[in-house]
Amino acid sequence: MPAGKPAGVRCAQLDEQQACRLFGQAARPAVCVSLRPEPAMCGTGPAQALAWLQHLESCTAP
Repeated sequence: MPAGKPAGVRCAQLDEQQACRLFGQAARPAVCVSLRPEPAMCGTGPAQALAWLQHLESCTAP
């Protein structure tokens, strides 16, 4: 997503199994490469994971 992706918007590179189509490829964005998920970030499912990502975005918003 060349202009970035707001929190809560599904990444265009996720396939039907929620896997990244760009994983391991040079075209994968640096922000994705540098992201290191951990249990606290992932929570118990997609809703908690999304809430954590929204929190991170709010911490870095101008």
